[in-house]
Amino acid sequence: MNRLEEKRNRHQRRVKRVRFAIVSRSIRPRLVFGRTNRFIFTQLIDDLTGKTICSANTKKDTAQITGKNKDAASKLGEIMAKKIQEKNIKKVVLDRRGRLYHGKVKAFADAARENGLEF
Repeated sequence: MNRLEEKRNRHQRRVKRVRFAIVSRSIRPRLVFGRTNRFIFTQLIDDLTGKTICSANTKKDTAQITGKNKDAASKLGEIMAKKIQEKNIKKVVLDRRGRLYHGKVKAFADAARENGLEF
């Protein structure tokens, strides 16, 4: 196994471990923050029914968001918070997908909190 495969395996183990802890302990919907090399995406998932309640990403919402940096993450947090509040949901659980809580993840979370979400 080469270094890249090992890195991917470690990341997948972290993702599964965190998701299990979130799903097993909480009845709140799960706010998933993910990113690729080109885009940032978020989804609000109800784990009890297994359905996505709402979603947003930098590819779809390009009129309001440009780039993939911290500014884009904070704008995406604002957009997602407004969409979630339209569904009359205030409390969610943040799923970082195994990423550290800094940079884009922190910018997204801070913007979502400032716009009324609790997690």
